Amino acid sequence: MSNTNTNLHKAKKSRDDEFYTTYETVVDELSYYKEQFRDKIVLCNCDNPFESNFCKYFVDNFNNLKLKRLICTSYSPSEPIQMDIFGNVTIGFQSKYGKILDVTKVDDSFDLSSSVHDLKGNGDFRSRECIEYLKICDIVVTNPPFSLFKKMFALIMQHQKHFLIIGNQNALTYKEIFPYVQNNQVWTGYQFGEMKFRVPQDSEPRATRYWVDETGQKWRSLGNAMWLTNLDNARRHETLKLIKRFDPEIHQKYDNFDAIHIRNITEIPFDYQGIMGVPITIINRYNSEQFEIVGEANHGCDNEFDFFKPTINGKETFKRILIRNKYVV
Repeated sequence: MSNTNTNLHKAKKSRDDEFYTTYETVVDELSYYKEQFRDKIVLCNCDNPFESNFCKYFVDNFNNLKLKRLICTSYSPSEPIQMDIFGNVTIGFQSKYGKILDVTKVDDSFDLSSSVHDLKGNGDFRSRECIEYLKICDIVVTNPPFSLFKKMFALIMQHQKHFLIIGNQNALTYKEIFPYVQNNQVWTGYQFGEMKFRVPQDSEPRATRYWVDETGQKWRSLGNAMWLTNLDNARRHETLKLIKRFDPEIHQKYDNFDAIHIRNITEIPFDYQGIMGVPITIINRYNSEQFEIVGEANHGCDNEFDFFKPTINGKETFKRILIRNKYVV
C-alpha cells in the first residue's frame, strides 16, 4: 500500500508540473529565429507528437524553415494518474512506451498518425535512448517540466547543443545556470513574463491565475515565465536607455555591501560607476557590452555567486542581480 501511495503522490505531483504551451506562444517566439533553423535537426524531447504545439509548429513550417529533420519524443509513465467519475485519484492503464515522430520530409502525403511510432523505452528525456537523439540534433526546442528544468539544461550544455526552452525566471539564479548567464553563454528570448498554459484536466483549481474556458479546458498563467536560449537574437544587442542621474536619496546603499539598491530598471543611473543591485528582470534587457553581471544578492549563502542578503536600514529586500555599467569609467 505504501508503494501505491508513493506512486500516487509522484503521479499527482508530475501532473501539477505539466504546462502545455499554446501555439501562439510558440509562433510568437520562434518567428525571430527562422534563419537559424535552416538545414538543422530539431529535437523536441518533451513533446507528444499528437498534442505538442512545438511539434505542430515544426510540422506546419518544416519546409518554410527548410529543416533537415524533426524529432519529437514524449514520455509515457508506467502508472499515470487518472480521475474516476467521482473525482477520486486512481491509477490507470497507459502504454509503457514513449512515442516518437522522426521525419526528414513533410509533403502533401504526410500523415501524422502513420508517422508516429513507439520508442523502445518510456521516452524520458534523460534515458539513454533519448540522449542518443539529443546527440545527433542541432537545436532543442521544448517546454520541460519546470521541476526538471535544471536537468534538461545540464544535459543540453553537456552535449553542447543550441536550444530554445521555456522555464521559470527563478531558474536564472540557480547555481547550475547563473554562471552561463553571467558569462554571456545563454540569455533570454523575447517573451519574458506573462504566459498562459493549458493544464491537465485533473489539475487542482487555484485561487489566482487559473480559469476554465467555454470548452471546459483548464488554464493557468504565469507572470514569471521565460524563454532561455543560446540562439542569437537582436534584443540582446540593444542598449538599455538610461535617463536617471545617481541620487543618494533614491539609490540607497545596502547595509552590508558596497552597492546601491535599484527598485526597478528604469531607475538605473547612467552615471554610477559602482555595483548596483537590480531586479532579475534586467536579464531580459541585458547587453553584455553595456553591463557586467557581477553576481547576485539573495541569502548570501546560496552559492559562490550569492554575495550577501540585501538589506537597507535593517529591512530585507527582494533578491537582486548585481551589475556594473561598463560605459561609466
